[in-house]
Amino acid sequence: MADFGANNLDAFWMPFTPNRRFKAHPRMLASAKDMHYRTPEGREILDATSGLWCVNAGHDQPRIREAIQKQAAEMDYAPCFNMGHPLAFAFASQLAQVTPEGLDRIFFTNSGSESVDTALKIALAYHRARGKGTKTRLIGRERGYHGVGFGGISVGGIPKNRMYFGSLLTGVDHLPHTHGVAGNLFSKGEPEHGAHLADELERIVALHDASNIAAVIVEPVAGSTGVLIPPKGYLQRLRAICDKHDILLIFDEVITGFGRLGTPFAADRFGVTPDLICMAKGLTNAAVPCGAVAASGKIYDAMMEGADAPIELFHGYTYSAHPLACAAGIATLETYKEDDLFARAAGMESYWQEAIHSLRDARHVIDIRNLGLIGGIELEARPGAPTARALEVFETAFDAGLLIRVTADIIALSPPLIIEKSHVDQVVETLRGVLARVD
Repeated sequence: MADFGANNLDAFWMPFTPNRRFKAHPRMLASAKDMHYRTPEGREILDATSGLWCVNAGHDQPRIREAIQKQAAEMDYAPCFNMGHPLAFAFASQLAQVTPEGLDRIFFTNSGSESVDTALKIALAYHRARGKGTKTRLIGRERGYHGVGFGGISVGGIPKNRMYFGSLLTGVDHLPHTHGVAGNLFSKGEPEHGAHLADELERIVALHDASNIAAVIVEPVAGSTGVLIPPKGYLQRLRAICDKHDILLIFDEVITGFGRLGTPFAADRFGVTPDLICMAKGLTNAAVPCGAVAASGKIYDAMMEGADAPIELFHGYTYSAHPLACAAGIATLETYKEDDLFARAAGMESYWQEAIHSLRDARHVIDIRNLGLIGGIELEARPGAPTARALEVFETAFDAGLLIRVTADIIALSPPLIIEKSHVDQVVETLRGVLARVD
């Protein structure tokens, strides 16, 4: 029998990780405060990724910590099936004050993956409730990431996330991605070229007919695939085509929500309001797992009025609106507001942009992309060994005291919104040194 002692690494099957490589040379984090992690040995690591795109307000925020502690002592759990607790309704009401106007019906989940699957199911149920049950086809996008549920990987477009798991959902199509359009290299902010790619939705409508298409789902800024910024006018064009054909538009804002682009949501930044928004990560500053879907009143009312059973939506989770998550979420929203973090992020954007674009002449760099407090630095792949260079950069950066994220051969950066200019300088200087050392 295996010996799973206190220091044995074998029992934990790690997610999205080369387990054998990691367990041969583990990188451990033991504590966190503000902009930094600390290793068990006491070494300080600057967090340039907000954990995993999620600790937007910085680590160990007192309001959030104290709210969780207080709630744990008062009520650790309450079901929300035919029951309720005050914090669930308070959290939903406060969140509805932050979401774009009209998206004020909140359904709680536990993660971004669950939020996506929830939004897809709501879209299908909505069309059925209003007598348009043939509208079942879902449209995602190449290189899109929508979590790891079967719905999410079906509409998602990252090959490795899809190829091992069978036929996935039927009735799914994909728009082309917006990466690699001529003239867009080293764009600062929204690229000039590529809005025409949204017109591919018209081709898909012509193929299947609008009467069979339920929804389009996209990330306003595609994060996990390597920071793909939408071309100017692209999202506006998608919205117009969806309106023309009675197709719901879903924004997956799991990454872009809660100040990442200097606004509450990407929908606010781009001036495009979808019908459904998926969120998680920054919703509770990652202190307690929680996700949500914000739906329009139009969708909610149709579901209420068109229901064919007392329960209007046969969907939910044991931990929907978990009391600790609600306490953390309310405290997180208060932190964003009281510390004016969304405006702070907007004020830091210009400095961040110029700093990361200063790496244009660094070794191996072939493109840089940015918007808000997001940055993507694309590296030339090693011949015959894609992803190897970026993984070595990740490991070398950690050894140099910097936490980054890499996807394929792209460095993805998304620091906490509390970042100072000195931290930005440290990120850039460390990366320049790492890129010079890694072959």
